[in-house]
Amino acid sequence: MPELPEVQTVVSDLEKKVVGKTIVDFGSEWKRRVRPSFAGLRRGMIGKKIIGSRRIGKHIILDLSSGYSIVIHLKMTGHLLLKRFGSSTTKFFDERVNGYVRHWFEFGDGSRLEFSDMRKFGWVALVKTSDVLNMKEIASLGIDALDVGLTFKKFNKLLEKKSKSKIGIILLDQHWIAGVGNIYRSEILFDARVHPERLVEDLNLVERKKIYLVMRKILRKAVRLRGTSDVDYRDTDGKKGTFQNFLNVYRRTGLKCIGCGGKVKTFKIGQRSVFYCSECQK
Repeated sequence: MPELPEVQTVVSDLEKKVVGKTIVDFGSEWKRRVRPSFAGLRRGMIGKKIIGSRRIGKHIILDLSSGYSIVIHLKMTGHLLLKRFGSSTTKFFDERVNGYVRHWFEFGDGSRLEFSDMRKFGWVALVKTSDVLNMKEIASLGIDALDVGLTFKKFNKLLEKKSKSKIGIILLDQHWIAGVGNIYRSEILFDARVHPERLVEDLNLVERKKIYLVMRKILRKAVRLRGTSDVDYRDTDGKKGTFQNFLNVYRRTGLKCIGCGGKVKTFKIGQRSVFYCSECQK
């Protein structure tokens, strides 16, 4: 699933490439993932100009000139592709992963934004801009992992509320802090040298601060490198991100640990696989 760095990459691309464009048509071949309805969504967006692009957690928000907003969640395998006729990046769109187009937006200048999603879990919704923060999927989110207001003091206070929980589970809890998923959870805990099953109450202040600093460092680096293309994720040009070239433990089961030379291991925690080194992470 695209996480904070991948979604931020897409949002930054859209800010440069589609803000100012007018939507002249919308189509879908998977209407059950369009809200409130296909007809209602088309009626509410056609003829409207996109005036802004932003991110809330893993949600993409396109604000319209009408006072409404398009909210998109990429879910497990979704990504957005902006196709411009005569573009030199067209070759990337031929990759199979970019061929599962479920929804598409057409603009007045002839360009087209496509939502490719192999698993069909992603969704598109149209809501009043003033109601975006009240959507059930968004209202329940915790503070963003890269929010300037997330100081270590606040981070530690949030940890204290989950003192009996395992840190490997807490990092994935979007109601606590939004944006971290399975990829970055494993990378953060490895870099911090903290075992995923450690209880929060057993982490000392130094370890907690290390997790906080590492989380911010890794997420920012992943944003600079335009995300991790582990499987399906691609940017709006259909290109892969490059953070996968810097992964230390994620999907490296059985390979040598870069820290001690031992082997990277994996197990399930919170119904998701976590990757770690039992020697480096205590």
